[in-house]
Amino acid sequence: MSPDFPSAHPDDPHYISRSGWLRAAVLGANDGIVSISSLIVGVAAASSDQTSILIAGLAGLVAGAMSMASGEYVSVSSQADIEKADIKREAAALKENHKEEFDELAAIYELRGLKRETAEQVAHELTEDDPLRAHIRDELGLSEHQSANPLQAAFASAFTFSMAAALPLLAAFFAPSDAIIMTVLITTIAALIMLGALGAKLGGAPIVPAAIRVLIWGTIAMAITACVGWAFGVTLD
Repeated sequence: MSPDFPSAHPDDPHYISRSGWLRAAVLGANDGIVSISSLIVGVAAASSDQTSILIAGLAGLVAGAMSMASGEYVSVSSQADIEKADIKREAAALKENHKEEFDELAAIYELRGLKRETAEQVAHELTEDDPLRAHIRDELGLSEHQSANPLQAAFASAFTFSMAAALPLLAAFFAPSDAIIMTVLITTIAALIMLGALGAKLGGAPIVPAAIRVLIWGTIAMAITACVGWAFGVTLD
């Protein structure tokens, strides 16, 4: 909520303004945990050389963080380009067909439950000072809280990927050479649960369903990795 307006429940704020960076952060962290754990498990299943395992994990961490950053930046930039193009078209339409655009906005309010007269009055008052802003918000469905921010998404994703990927890498580093796979798997499960809980906490969502969801999908990814190893005659012993 904007600081210009008082909140009816200041002790229970909305978290929609966090949706942009929180989505990228959770995505990066989840990918970091699962991909690096899977990489370490795969390499450890084929080789017991701890140095090789750690080098592979570190290389995966660096490459993954750069990939997440560039991927988020490119994808969110594409979203931002679409938003800017739509805003530009809407601005041009307001100049060329002001009456038609006004009627369209009033119709939107009418569809939301207002009487026609009330909808026209609301449209008139909201467009009196800044008509483009009203159309961007109510016709295009865009707001400053949800607008695409490529740099923010890229940094959040790369940072959380690196921090999360470091967990299975550290587990492999400190684990006995004959227990790397099991140590990494246990660390991964714990990390996935914590990630789901933390993401839900930061977003003001229920913690248990989020933790279970992240754990299940992360475990599925790890199980597929184990199945690939078994398919080539490698066990987790």
